[in-house]
Amino acid sequence: MKDLIERALDAAQRGGATYADVRVVERETEGLTVKNGQLEGASSNTSAGFGVRVLVDGAWGFSSSAVLDLGEADRIAAEALEIARASRIGRKEAVQLDATEPVKDTYRTPYQEDPFAVSLDDKLRILMEADAAMARVPGVAIREGNMVAGRERKTFASLAGAWIEQEIVEAGGGIEATAVNESEMQQRSYPNSFGGQSVTGGFEAVRALDLAEHAQETAELAVALLDAPQCPSGEMDLILDSTQVALQIHESCGHPTELDRVFGTEASFAGTSFLTTDKLNQLRYGSDLVNIDADATAPGGLGTFGYDDEGVPAQKVPLIDRGLLVGYLTSRETAPRIGRSSMGSARAWMWSNIPLIRMTNINLRPGDAGSLEDLIADTRDGIFMSINKSWSIDDRRLNFQFGDQAGWIVKNGKRTQLVKNPTYTGITPQFWGSCDAICSSDEWTLWGLPNCGKGEPVQTGHVGHGAAPARFRKVNVGVGRW
Repeated sequence: MKDLIERALDAAQRGGATYADVRVVERETEGLTVKNGQLEGASSNTSAGFGVRVLVDGAWGFSSSAVLDLGEADRIAAEALEIARASRIGRKEAVQLDATEPVKDTYRTPYQEDPFAVSLDDKLRILMEADAAMARVPGVAIREGNMVAGRERKTFASLAGAWIEQEIVEAGGGIEATAVNESEMQQRSYPNSFGGQSVTGGFEAVRALDLAEHAQETAELAVALLDAPQCPSGEMDLILDSTQVALQIHESCGHPTELDRVFGTEASFAGTSFLTTDKLNQLRYGSDLVNIDADATAPGGLGTFGYDDEGVPAQKVPLIDRGLLVGYLTSRETAPRIGRSSMGSARAWMWSNIPLIRMTNINLRPGDAGSLEDLIADTRDGIFMSINKSWSIDDRRLNFQFGDQAGWIVKNGKRTQLVKNPTYTGITPQFWGSCDAICSSDEWTLWGLPNCGKGEPVQTGHVGHGAAPARFRKVNVGVGRW
């Protein structure tokens, strides 16, 4: 590998590159799915390859290959150089990189139990026990459980002298119950929708979910939702659980602060952003309680690593401070355009992809409102919503609608009637401006989101969002004409 990297860098330099880097990446993943007491699917995948990125006369070129030999290093470097020279025709201005110092270092995800060393029997036992607990609830038509594991070993090197080796380990899982009657179906997930919870860490995180212990309650709620009344419509105070706050952060805070979207260089797949650079240190994004950081150092976060794919060290950087927009997610290319250095958010999904600006762990700091029950007790008339089911947001990340799996009417400080299909709508700065309470650190969870799409061709990013339950005043809830 060392010879391949040095060969590619040497070829890039001899070909006229003023900057070049090489990433060699090996990835292995495993997945298990159990459905209605049967093994529905089992997967095990491996991939390996390298990518070469070069800068020639202020234009990028990139090429990659799964063939790991010295001759291929020469060919891929030459192809990247050719692409860079062709790219000069279409560039508007020359790329300039920040002054990040090259680093020689290693990083490994800390964990207790290697998820790839846990036996298939042990994993299936956990899933089957959860499935059996859901099966005891009449009215459940579909029971599903899943586990995932991932390991990525990668080496990054640059002409500037960087040499960084990393090993990132991930694990996760979850369950879901689907109840059906003559007219509709309802679902309930644990601990979160869209696959559950994933972290950087070991299998101890999956064991800590205690899927079987929560399975019956999950199934019972799915069945109860069938007979629950529809979510009411109107303006009311809204309490969101931490899972929904996390997705709200992702869609209305994480994506719009990606600086490539702001500049319009990433647009066709996921849109641009309303957060133009004239709003930096000027825009009132939310109330004084809203403090959001991009933290790639947070233990266990799915957006946690040692260095990004440009060799920039992981950092904790404020994006929103007491409601004011103070930062963006940046790369070595975009940060100088706002007079800053990269905060380390350029990442590629595979060895075959060029790095893009991606979220790390975009975290809402906890407040001082105590527990979720304390927050409910402090609410006279409102609704509590839990676990996302659907979402929609415009391409500039301003207007949105979210739907959750379950809601409860809150009256005089008590959680009362269960309601189904709860939804809410809003406009990003107004919505975050209405936040008047955030629960304390004991209620704060760093949720993993393993399916963030960006780029064309699309890259799937693994990111994280830390959140506690929060309250928002006078939000439009339910279906109506606002």
